[in-house]
Amino acid sequence: MTRYVDEDLRGAEFRECDLTGARLVGVVMQDAVIDGLVTNLVVNGVDVTEYVEAELDRRHPVRVLIRSEDPADLREAARQLRAGWAATIERIRRTPGIERRSVNDEWSAVQTLRHLVFVHDSWFRRCCLGSTEQFTPMGIGPTVEPYRGAHGLDLSLDPSLDEIVSVRDAQAAELEAWLDEVTAVQLAARAPVPDDDVWPPYARGGSVRQCLGTVLNETFEHHRFCVRDLDLIEVQDAE
Repeated sequence: MTRYVDEDLRGAEFRECDLTGARLVGVVMQDAVIDGLVTNLVVNGVDVTEYVEAELDRRHPVRVLIRSEDPADLREAARQLRAGWAATIERIRRTPGIERRSVNDEWSAVQTLRHLVFVHDSWFRRCCLGSTEQFTPMGIGPTVEPYRGAHGLDLSLDPSLDEIVSVRDAQAAELEAWLDEVTAVQLAARAPVPDDDVWPPYARGGSVRQCLGTVLNETFEHHRFCVRDLDLIEVQDAE
């Protein structure tokens, strides 16, 4: 265990770190931001997790649909997510060039959309449908080997916004068509993940519903991140 005692960590950034079980005792924490998978967070003796989750549900009701086991709710969640992204893409088009700008070392809008291309190919087509087809070349996947740039991904590509949106529209239509037919029994079944060394290796043994949940959650969370960053860029430009 690493201990920091009487350290000045003002302005420190912890990115993609596992802080499970971390204890911050006697600290000064002002203007701090936490964004990630947070559960059982206790602040000055109060578990604030339920409050945070309830507030997020209030702000984003689609989260409740995403957690549902009812196929009808999941269909509605997918449609709402698609509509949300469509509105954001129209917003992006009103400011040419903003789609390639980033803040705070986060992905740009086009990088985010390319990652969702990969999420659909890996978590939906492979894990929910059992597909062994190559990934869409423009997708952005994990940075770890041997998965980086593997199974059809082409890291040299630099597609336009229109090219990416065209692929995402086709993927969204494919997902919605599948959701129109899928049953609760099919969702509860073991995911037909192919037995090969292709991302995501840790999906084996999970259910179709769990893999679908990853697709919907990624679509929601990355939209939230994208909107957040577009807001920041517009504030910067207005100063």
